[in-house]
Amino acid sequence: MLKIYLYSLTSVFLISLVSFVGIFTLALGDKKLKKILLYLVGFSTGALFGGAFLHLLPEAVEKYGFTPLLSFYVILGILFSFVAEKFISWRHCHIPTSKEHPHPFAYMNLFGDGVHNFIDGLIIGAAFLTDISLGIATSVAIILHEIPQEIGDFGVLIHGGFSKKKALLFNFLTALTAVLGTFFALILGGYIDNLTLFLVPFAAGGFIYIAGSDLIPELHKEYSPKKSLIQFFSILAGVGVMALMLILE
Repeated sequence: MLKIYLYSLTSVFLISLVSFVGIFTLALGDKKLKKILLYLVGFSTGALFGGAFLHLLPEAVEKYGFTPLLSFYVILGILFSFVAEKFISWRHCHIPTSKEHPHPFAYMNLFGDGVHNFIDGLIIGAAFLTDISLGIATSVAIILHEIPQEIGDFGVLIHGGFSKKKALLFNFLTALTAVLGTFFALILGGYIDNLTLFLVPFAAGGFIYIAGSDLIPELHKEYSPKKSLIQFFSILAGVGVMALMLILE
């Protein structure tokens, strides 16, 4: 059992370090970064939709069936995200986005990423409990899944008013929820099925809400036909990467 704990926690911590992939954008000047931010937001939008509709929901449906209870958990995830955003936006925001005043959608993205990473941790822990080789293979698949998403998430935070250093720090802190998820999986053991029955569709609902309610409206602020077309393809790219992960898994 000690070996399983060691492998699981080492794997999930390495995955958490992927959140620092945004550091490669630090070499870009502010002007260059600003030009690509909305495309990163578009990429993250596609990745969230792809994660919800190509990974989380099919996994839940395959394991538990497409039941009214599963649909209820998806709706609950959407409603919870709505309430969370209302709480974050406790004052009506007309203040321009800045480093001193990040906008709520950036915090909503952090919230969604934290839930997502927690579930990744649960999946990793459950895989290692089943078989160490399965746990390693699952960890590799999640790392490949995380790299493009973390780049997109970093872009969302910068667009929302975070400084580069603050975006990296907060991205890493939300990534650590994966470690918490792995601990839950290892400790709860036999109860993990009941937990994922709720968390997987709940997370899918959160992904759908954040992508549709928070990120897409940001993309609509750009009216240039050429840039809008690039945004569209950046969304497709995000979905495409998630679709590619189905093959790699």
